[in-house]
Amino acid sequence: MPGPHVDPPLAKRHHLGHDQAGWAAAPPCPGTSARERAIAAYLIVRDPFVGRSLTPLRAGQAVTLGRAAGNEIVIHDERASRQHAEIVPAGDGWSIRDLGSRNGTLVGGRPITAEQPLAPGDVIAIGLTEVTFCSGEPPTDPQATMAGTGTGAVSAEMQAWQASITHRRARGRLLERMRDAAASEPQAGRAAADLCRLAFALGRAEDLRSMARLALDTALQGAGAGRGVVLLPAHAGDLARAGAASVEALVALASVPDPWPLGGTPAGVAAAVMASNEALLATAAADATRSAEHVSGTISAPIRNGGEVVGVMHLEVLEAGRACTPDDLEFVMAACDALGVALENLSARAALSTKLANTADENERLRRRLGEDAPMVVASPALQAIVGQVRRVAGTKATVLIRGESGVGKELVARAIHEASDRRGGPFVCLNCAALSETLLESELFGHEKGAFTGATERKLGKFESAHKGTLMLDEIGEMSPAIQAKFLRVLEGHPFERVGGSAAVHVDVRVVAATNRNLEDAVSAGGFRRDLYFRLQVVEIVVPPLRRRPEDVEAIARHFLQRFAAETGRRIRGFTPEALEAMRAYNWPGNIRELRNCVERAVVLSQGEWIDVADMPLSHLAPPGDSGRQPLGRSAAFVPTTIEEMERRHVMATLEAVGGNKTKAAALLGIERSTLDRKLAKWAKA
Repeated sequence: MPGPHVDPPLAKRHHLGHDQAGWAAAPPCPGTSARERAIAAYLIVRDPFVGRSLTPLRAGQAVTLGRAAGNEIVIHDERASRQHAEIVPAGDGWSIRDLGSRNGTLVGGRPITAEQPLAPGDVIAIGLTEVTFCSGEPPTDPQATMAGTGTGAVSAEMQAWQASITHRRARGRLLERMRDAAASEPQAGRAAADLCRLAFALGRAEDLRSMARLALDTALQGAGAGRGVVLLPAHAGDLARAGAASVEALVALASVPDPWPLGGTPAGVAAAVMASNEALLATAAADATRSAEHVSGTISAPIRNGGEVVGVMHLEVLEAGRACTPDDLEFVMAACDALGVALENLSARAALSTKLANTADENERLRRRLGEDAPMVVASPALQAIVGQVRRVAGTKATVLIRGESGVGKELVARAIHEASDRRGGPFVCLNCAALSETLLESELFGHEKGAFTGATERKLGKFESAHKGTLMLDEIGEMSPAIQAKFLRVLEGHPFERVGGSAAVHVDVRVVAATNRNLEDAVSAGGFRRDLYFRLQVVEIVVPPLRRRPEDVEAIARHFLQRFAAETGRRIRGFTPEALEAMRAYNWPGNIRELRNCVERAVVLSQGEWIDVADMPLSHLAPPGDSGRQPLGRSAAFVPTTIEEMERRHVMATLEAVGGNKTKAAALLGIERSTLDRKLAKWAKA
């Protein structure tokens, strides 16, 4: 390490020097000025945050008081200004003046407005800190003098250590000096190399204890210390809360010797360093036991995480006759700063790991909640057949077209396909093509570049890119404009696409599931839907029948929604009355499952008893597409006699209308051959 060196701004920090012979003040030189002939005096500082200390006043040297670390007397109180007051020589005496502080300076309990002479015994108050002005030479036993002032005893060992402090540092300058060092300073180069090796080693360390050991070993070698200890919280997760931590929460994570001897650190050292946020260099302690151990000097430095003090490194030089230098202090501070950066990274990794774990748990909870909110309740044979289709198609890459009326659960079927496929770990993205204009739909599907149109202030990824490695469901595909249909068809065929306003080709791996409640065949015949896109979508077609065609599902779905909404509202609902169940089975449900859900939710909220009755479920009188003739809930219809053949004709025609005129699907739902259906239709056409 470099030899003894004191920067000019630090020279006046030697005011706390102390040796075994006691305190001494340099006699005035002959021919000195009146300013330099100020009487010998000293200050007794009672700081409730760091304890008591004694500061001698030296002829010709002013003493500043304030919260900033550059002051001779640092006030650890937020009510103190950074440069609060100054004690200066005045003729043969001393005086104090306020430096424009925010809360003022009191002398004898009264605020001062101008420079005021000090008399022995005057008490200067700055916040909670009291400074007593005393005349004469500093006492040879400063412990006795300070122990008799104020309240709250301080241990003799702590007083001796405080009196032996020779340097204080709030900010290290070693790295700045290293950057400015020339080739003629090889010692600075060695220090830089040691710190660089420490930084690389800390970057590879995996835990708090190994980091503390690396920093301690480097500091011991660089400062020439014989033993030392690193005091930190036991767990990395406690670093973020260390700003409010007490010294009692710190443990010796690394020490030489190991284990660190009980009572090996002078009492109060760690507390003083954490309270002041300063590194302290002290001469030999005035304790007989420690002197017998040949402790010639100590260095205690704060370890910071994000600007907050989280621990302390304490080193002791055991080599007789070797004194700690300010350069040693700078090196130890640099090692502690490197350790602090490593601790910040470790805290960030721990926080990120916790966040990722919480995110994974939240995703799992959302998946479970999604499964609870949107299950496929299967009771009817028609829905069981659809579940079988879902299982068969999920393992393929085929495009699926889901058809059915609004509210029948087309999105549930699409989600079931996604969850049953090998893409279930990827995103499931939905987009309603009927909700957007042509320009906005193109931007939503394919994204746009910054400046592509008015309002495009930044690049935006489209739904295709958002659904990469997952599934994209396009609802109301029949509402897509012909211009977008052409671009959409190319993407379905595996071609790359370009964002709106861009020229870069974008490749995605997306499975498309389309849904519609329109008759696409009629749209193709009318020229509103591309024929080639129709055949490209109709690789696998799943037709979801309306709820009125599968009355077996009504009760099961209603009970599911009843349990869910009763749990959400905290209502104790035991179920439906037999009359309510029968009425629900007889109702035509023009809004399908969406209407059933809303009906049950309203009944749970408005019901007066534990059972939901017919009166709790008022329904609409809308006729659904392909109305079967059933009446709304709670309303009776006059019986109209008719023949079996007429009933069959109505049923067949309603089925044809429900599937959009597709005879093959209608025949499959009716359980008859296509040829049989053609004969019946031909017969009814002639009648």
